[in-house]
Amino acid sequence: MKIFFLLPLICAFFNGLAQDMVPARDIQIKTALLSAPADKRDSATVYGYSNTKEFILLRKGFNELICTADDPDQSAFSVACYHKDLEPFMQRGRDLRKEGKTGQAIFDSREKEVKAGKLHMPKMPTSLFVFSATDSNYNRVTGEVKNGYLRYVVYIPYATAASTGLPLKPSGPAMPWIMHPGTHGAHIMINPPKQ
Repeated sequence: MKIFFLLPLICAFFNGLAQDMVPARDIQIKTALLSAPADKRDSATVYGYSNTKEFILLRKGFNELICTADDPDQSAFSVACYHKDLEPFMQRGRDLRKEGKTGQAIFDSREKEVKAGKLHMPKMPTSLFVFSATDSNYNRVTGEVKNGYLRYVVYIPYATAASTGLPLKPSGPAMPWIMHPGTHGAHIMINPPKQ
């Protein structure tokens, strides 16, 4: 009888340990690449985390894409892949998060820095792919992800609804729309319906 009482506690303990662990290098690479277009995966650069949770290069690639592994300190699973010209923008976001900034403070800092010429955004439209799932649908040991969701972003700094002809919010499933119009972070969002 006591074993049945202890079993849920033991499972909860090991589940907590698994959620805090950093997946193996090959698992991080495998799952980070889920966000990349299939024809770009073999040659994309991949960043992830060391055992001490430092953000590190896991694999040097030779195409235009950079993929990032799931952050082990976040509760939900999320990996991303983006054009290499977005790296200064992405790195600045990581640096600002390390300083303790979040959300709007990060956005405002980057906007100010872009306007001051300290942070450079790509001149051409650039892509970002984000693949996510709930934590319960991600196995950190095997890298298996169930019920994942892929969304698409195209950064076009300072674009507006008028300059693109896009609405400010979607009026139908998977309809492209523009977010943060008129700013350094202006981008086209494409959110396919969730299945």
